[in-house]
Amino acid sequence: MAQRVLILIEGSKFGNGLLYVQAARSLGLHPITLSTDPARYEYLGTEGLESIHVDTGNLEALIHVCSRLRSTYDIAGITGFPNPGESVLATVGKLCGYFGLPGPNPASIEQCCDKFTQRQLLAEAGVPIPAYRLAANAGDVKRATAEIGLPVILKPAVGCGSSGVRLCRTVDEVAEHTRHLLGGTHIWRSSPRILVEEFVQGRHYTAQIMGKEVIGITTSDFGPPPHFVYRQFTFPAPLAAEERERIEKVALSSLQALGLGWGPTNVELRLTKRGPVVIEVNPRMAGTPDPELVQLAYGIDLVTEHVKLVTGDERNSRKLHAHTAAARILVPDRDGTLDWTDGPSRAAAIPGVAEVKLYVKPKTPIVRKGDDRDWIGYIIATSPSLAQTEAILQSAVDLIGCSITPFPTLDE
Repeated sequence: MAQRVLILIEGSKFGNGLLYVQAARSLGLHPITLSTDPARYEYLGTEGLESIHVDTGNLEALIHVCSRLRSTYDIAGITGFPNPGESVLATVGKLCGYFGLPGPNPASIEQCCDKFTQRQLLAEAGVPIPAYRLAANAGDVKRATAEIGLPVILKPAVGCGSSGVRLCRTVDEVAEHTRHLLGGTHIWRSSPRILVEEFVQGRHYTAQIMGKEVIGITTSDFGPPPHFVYRQFTFPAPLAAEERERIEKVALSSLQALGLGWGPTNVELRLTKRGPVVIEVNPRMAGTPDPELVQLAYGIDLVTEHVKLVTGDERNSRKLHAHTAAARILVPDRDGTLDWTDGPSRAAAIPGVAEVKLYVKPKTPIVRKGDDRDWIGYIIATSPSLAQTEAILQSAVDLIGCSITPFPTLDE
């Protein structure tokens, strides 16, 4: 009998890639990663994983490689990650359709990954969203800002990881960030299109969804504006029953509006004075550390359940317990060269600390981007209560130290 394999399109440098590999192995599957650049995923080498170099932006090339693999293996399922862009997710859907495997609707994925189209569909369905305009040049941005009113958020219409997203409180800040986005600094994978959006204020939440079931809700905190770099995640979010029900209702109505409802989705919202407002719908599983938090808090392994869905097996989202889990993201406070880090082993030894992860090694140059690429690590803690979890997390964070030497200036 041919060996059953799980095909992974691309990987995840700091996120869920290794979790999917581990889940595949636990289910008796052999994971094979197809990537334009397998070397960018360090775990492929450290884990001795099979990978194949192929242009993952070329559907025909992927079909050719998968057809060749099918002559040797039993391809049980195909899934993937939004690297280098979210278009990979639609490609996964097309591959699944071609080979008759369970998978998402690629048309729904494509319209969801275009933030402007997503906004249009949500608005047409009556889902509460921020006021928005689409801009192709500096003049469009200026007019849209005047119509919406300051402050506004400027973001690329296609992208992920908060790349290029900025809060602009003044006309000068709008002009400055417009020059950044259109002046050649920001990398566009398609024609430059900017969303100008109302800045909706309120606590930030993310509904973690599998299929059409809300598994739970995460609350998130950000670092200082004008950027939106995550600093902490807490699951489940401390919400009153009525607030939770309102968020779940709006999140599920978003799926219906966008033709989603197969596999994992995460819906970002802010809870405002007028109720939940959808900030963004992502047709994929949230990245690290969200799956880990869900598993620690509820005992539900979202990654394994997704792999079961991809391979046609029956999944189970029954909660095994009810704890609180939280993650603190480690972010540098300056640019420069990382000299040393200290304390990870002591932090990891604290009872209730589930994981301490550092991405960078000494002598690594650090240049902050104002997005998720600024993360240099994280700490995860869990306990039966929110207060206890927060205390454990802070104790662990206090033990972590590092030294960063600023880059020399021109004068130096």
